[in-house]
Amino acid sequence: MSDPSFWDNPDKAREISQQATEAKDTYDTYTRLFEQAEGIQELLEIAIEEDDQSMEAEIKSEIERIGLILEQKEIEILLNEPYDTNNAIITFHAGAGGTEAQDWTEMLIRMYLKWAESRGFELEELNILPGDEAGVKSAEYMIRGKFAYGLLKAEKGVHRLVRISPFDAAKRRHTSFAAVDVMPEITDDVEVDLNMADVRVDYYRASGAGGQHINKTSSAVRMTHLPTGIVAQCQSQRSQHQNKDRCLQILRAKLYELELAKREKEKQAIDGEQQAIEWGSQIRSYVFQPYTLVKDNRSGVETGNIQAVMDGELDVFIEGFLKYNKLQK
Repeated sequence: MSDPSFWDNPDKAREISQQATEAKDTYDTYTRLFEQAEGIQELLEIAIEEDDQSMEAEIKSEIERIGLILEQKEIEILLNEPYDTNNAIITFHAGAGGTEAQDWTEMLIRMYLKWAESRGFELEELNILPGDEAGVKSAEYMIRGKFAYGLLKAEKGVHRLVRISPFDAAKRRHTSFAAVDVMPEITDDVEVDLNMADVRVDYYRASGAGGQHINKTSSAVRMTHLPTGIVAQCQSQRSQHQNKDRCLQILRAKLYELELAKREKEKQAIDGEQQAIEWGSQIRSYVFQPYTLVKDNRSGVETGNIQAVMDGELDVFIEGFLKYNKLQK
């Protein structure tokens, strides 16, 4: 980095600088943990030598604190695939079932937003289509923060709800579905095969929150990639220009995701895999009645505390999937 020609290629230089910063942060973290562990060991030896039980609570607390940090670092080691450190674009779509499915979709959105907030991630609503009577038909959010995509990619798939529907006067049990899709935010330095001549751009009036300005002008933008039929849209920004830039970001991410899916299918065909999980597969069940249970259909991780899960406590499932995924490779 001290080489005078280092900044001749600014993009490459920034990438190397970021990698160097991350490496230094990792080194500093483990150095601190090692020093703290040595300190606890010395404290423990003193307590044993002097038969001082008053130190027990302090030592136990420190061991638990370091243990939690090490668990977090263990998960970060699993996040070593391309774009795991990137921001994430998360999309929700209600399945068949009308209001019941749309209400379930809104419940899922709340769950993920609470999870993201608990991690200190930054949230941006990109697009939302409310349900006819209640809930949400579809929505899209940008979640910004280190490892946002690496963690959330575990949530890609169909989520199944079983409960007594509050919208059914007969109080019957209903099963509803909602699909969650997760893509990494793709930076401009990543090559994506996109020719703007193949893209139709439509402008329309935004709906929902945003004040009078957002509804008086055709500031919302929809882009359709004609060769694939992929659609991206954004209405979260006040100006048409800002929405267009954000919409292009989403479209690039979706096209990149499509290319990854094609490569994965080709790899599976070469490897002879017959039971590969498809992108839209059901991944988790949430049962409210007649008992409470949330179970991941891939890793087998489950809990009866469904309210905690709906309040954003998803780490046990995300970590369970990452460990399961590592064993499958």
